[in-house]
Amino acid sequence: MSTIRTRFAPSPTGYLHLGGARTALFSWAFARHNNGVFVLRIEDTDLERSTPQAVQAILDGMKWLGLDHDEGPFYQTKRFDRYKEVIAQMLKDGTAYYCYSTPEEVEKMREDAKAKGLKPKYDGTWRPEPGKVLPPIPEGRKPVVRFKNPTEGSVSWNDMLKGPISIDNKELDDLIIARQDGSPTYNFCVVIDDWDMQITHVIRGDDHVNNTPRQINILKALNAPIPVYGHLPMILGPDGQKLSKRHGAVSVMQYDTDGYLSDAMINYLARLGWSHGDDEIFSREQIIEWFDGNHLSRSAAQWDPKKLNWVNAHYIKQLSDEALVAHVAPRIQALGGTTENVDLVAVLSLFKERAETLEQLAQEAMLFCAPFKAADEALLQQFITDDAKTIVADFMQAAEQLPEWSSEALSVVIKETLSKHGVKMPALGIPLRLLATGHKQTPAIDHVLAILGKDTVLNRLKAAL
Repeated sequence: MSTIRTRFAPSPTGYLHLGGARTALFSWAFARHNNGVFVLRIEDTDLERSTPQAVQAILDGMKWLGLDHDEGPFYQTKRFDRYKEVIAQMLKDGTAYYCYSTPEEVEKMREDAKAKGLKPKYDGTWRPEPGKVLPPIPEGRKPVVRFKNPTEGSVSWNDMLKGPISIDNKELDDLIIARQDGSPTYNFCVVIDDWDMQITHVIRGDDHVNNTPRQINILKALNAPIPVYGHLPMILGPDGQKLSKRHGAVSVMQYDTDGYLSDAMINYLARLGWSHGDDEIFSREQIIEWFDGNHLSRSAAQWDPKKLNWVNAHYIKQLSDEALVAHVAPRIQALGGTTENVDLVAVLSLFKERAETLEQLAQEAMLFCAPFKAADEALLQQFITDDAKTIVADFMQAAEQLPEWSSEALSVVIKETLSKHGVKMPALGIPLRLLATGHKQTPAIDHVLAILGKDTVLNRLKAAL
């Protein structure tokens, strides 16, 4: 059996979006499952819209997701000589021909066909046939090159997702494979690349289904092997509409910025159109082990931000203390906080059980990492009454005597102070929070005070009272 070779072939006219990332993941996983080869190809023939920044965004996105390629990246713009060589051979073999019809003339052909109830397409004016006399070549007009599509029979393939598909050749146009300036067109370049790179399986979005019969016919004309095709249904937004920016259809790197872990994103993307029993959480290794090309969904997947957050929260909880600190510390610094003289492991363990993103963790850690700012004056007037000052002073006196400054020891002092004054927790908890942290709401106050440290807490309380 020949080696399985898949490819991911984005056009660098924008960032790597979620649909592209899922296509890349499935192509990568299928190659890895079969000990095959995963090829990265940049389809940059749209010279007006392709940019170096978009190329870099795609490479960055693939790197963040951990979808490593075995060959490439190959760039179509560096393969023009090869495309021209094949077109020249096809013209020689009679599987392609020069067409001198103008775009306006072709448009009129289509309108005329539509008026007769026929499929609107090029009428074959310049298509050479035995015994046919072609029109005289208009002076000074540059031709395009068209593929001589078969007119009899049909083109069929067994799609990995959609099953058998058959299209009548009469439905298909004689496709332009080279423009007037000699530059090759998308559908032609794809075919030559897949042939030269020995791609055995093409997994891509189902917006390419209409291209597939044309591409298969060109491959047949070249006596090239036909890959297995699989067309993935699109990803819809939570409202059932096509995924757009308002749903979160942004660059995958935006999810990195927003504090999602790449393992969580890979896990979530894999579940958009593929399943393994009822499993919701699985590692990259398990995806590779299980992704055999079966169990792909034929219906559109739905993007669910809440589900993504749930998966991300799971992966955050699984991180080791060291890994969590490594992920969050730079985010705290980016927010203007300091991580010096802060027990970040203790800080993050306070918040990580309910955090959905790394960015949320970093923002909550600013309670300990941002410069201290006294509470709002209106809050202080409301809660720091004479009674509150007396209770806090008693707590402070007892806490000062503690031989060990720990959450357990502080919890005992808090309970004893409440008991002594016959009050409930808010009577001490809120004043302590306001005076020691500047915030009315924090995690459990005994844990917060323990992390802040004895000197910091007592100095702030003394200064406030």
